[in-house]
Amino acid sequence: MSRQAGLAEWLRACLAQPPAGPRLEGDLSELRAQANIPAAVLVAITDRAQPGVILTVRREHMRTHAGQIAFPGGRLDPGEDPIKAALREAQEEILLDPAAVDVAGSLEPYRTVTGYVVTPVLGAIPPDLRLQPHEHEVADWFEAPLDFLLDPANQHRRSALFQGRTRHYYEILWEDRRIWGATAAMIVNLSRRLQWH
Repeated sequence: MSRQAGLAEWLRACLAQPPAGPRLEGDLSELRAQANIPAAVLVAITDRAQPGVILTVRREHMRTHAGQIAFPGGRLDPGEDPIKAALREAQEEILLDPAAVDVAGSLEPYRTVTGYVVTPVLGAIPPDLRLQPHEHEVADWFEAPLDFLLDPANQHRRSALFQGRTRHYYEILWEDRRIWGATAAMIVNLSRRLQWH
């Protein structure tokens, strides 16, 4: 199936296939002591000839992951499933109308070292929507090319010493943007699900 057959349909077909590689998670040795807080993010992919992915830049004053690049998303509210939570958070963070999202499905949850169990929800959106960052949570938003993000040549495995331990993570550099940590890991997982195309 080609992307010309419809982005959402193409994504659904890709999600129906097994991944082309192992799924990444956070450092499982630390997860046992962490809470399992359900969360979801929206991987909004623009339906254009060269699709892009919508990403946000968190404000510097945020309690967690300040200044980092992330998908729109957050914790599930009581009674919510991951799809409803991802759509709600995207509306709150960048004014993305849930009715504009053609939800294709979800990836397997990604467990972070901070105790979150994050379900990435994939959805196709029209190109050139008038999105607006939430003044208290989001400093900026941008669209990065899907093909660039999915290319394993752009997914660099790094390591750093943190709290006396060597941590391994992925990093993707696009223009002047540094995408790393859980967001980059979820992109790597996405690339392994879409790779068969």
